[in-house]
Amino acid sequence: MASTYGLWKTLQDKPLGKLAFSAAASLKAPYFVSVTPYIKELEYGHAVVHGPKWWYVQNHIGTFHAIAACNLAEVAMGMMMEASTPATHRWLPKSMKVDYLAKAESSLTATARFAEDVDWDAITKGRDVVVSIAVTDNSGKEVVHADITTWVTPKPK
Repeated sequence: MASTYGLWKTLQDKPLGKLAFSAAASLKAPYFVSVTPYIKELEYGHAVVHGPKWWYVQNHIGTFHAIAACNLAEVAMGMMMEASTPATHRWLPKSMKVDYLAKAESSLTATARFAEDVDWDAITKGRDVVVSIAVTDNSGKEVVHADITTWVTPKPK
């Protein structure tokens, strides 16, 4: 179990545990603080992260800035990969394809899942693993869709 996921399992059901975990994740990757991520769900192959709409993520027309939505998608991808990647492997983000589908006029929620099943044992040299992230507004409408490709390799022995 990855240390990040182990910490999640320890804290998730404790009073203020998800808030403490979310704060710790932001401290580990300080750039994420800008979207004030709140990790709501985390398990193998699945992460849900909420980002409130506040002045720091707004653009010139008062909507959730497109790049802030990308940042939220990256938080969800990173949390999911941390919870899913076995201790025998490591991952790095490689690329991001983003579609902006509609104006994001509310807070957002990013839900990350593997684009297809991953056979970790078959990854012996290195392989792209794609994480699909749906970013939805408060009404459940998908306003941004991102596919983030990660490069997964076995850890050196």
